[in-house]
Amino acid sequence: MSKIQWPGGALLAPVPPCLVTCGTMEAPNVFTVAWTGILNTKPPRTYIAVRPQRYSYELIRASGEFAVNLTTRALVRAADTCGVVSGRHVDKFARCGLHVQPAATVGAPLLAESPLALECRVLRVEEMETHHLFLAEISAVQVEESLVDAAGKLHLERADLVAYAHGAYYALGACLGTFGYSVRKKPKRKAQPKKERSL
Repeated sequence: MSKIQWPGGALLAPVPPCLVTCGTMEAPNVFTVAWTGILNTKPPRTYIAVRPQRYSYELIRASGEFAVNLTTRALVRAADTCGVVSGRHVDKFARCGLHVQPAATVGAPLLAESPLALECRVLRVEEMETHHLFLAEISAVQVEESLVDAAGKLHLERADLVAYAHGAYYALGACLGTFGYSVRKKPKRKAQPKKERSL
């Protein structure tokens, strides 16, 4: 496969266009963050990369808390708006028809319309050149009941999640496999009884 070399750049894709809520129930704010991910599993840790100039940066720096809300196809227009409009000047909840609900372990609100939210407490801030990283513990996960089956298994494929890649939003498509499928042994087929040959 032939490739063209470019200078180093921030071209990792796709990424999740998450709706991050911060502030309080009385004075909430929401903004879109695509630079986020998991840092550790036990204990669970995440991060968000935020420009210090953003209004939400001030709120999170002051409270030390935020929530990462997953974005669905139904929320993609709101995610775009919340990524380009500032909460300093606009009530983004009113503009986008969004609603807050209380979290269980943090003072930051959750986004009622999102099917899954990570409640986060900031552990430390790493200051980079253009963005500062809020490294955080995930203190609780809130999941929409319809995504959990009777056995307690999570089915995020039902949530209609979206991804962001190089300036565009995409609906997630068909499942191509599950974790470990490439090395999973196929079940042995039961031997069929041999038919007796008639004389």
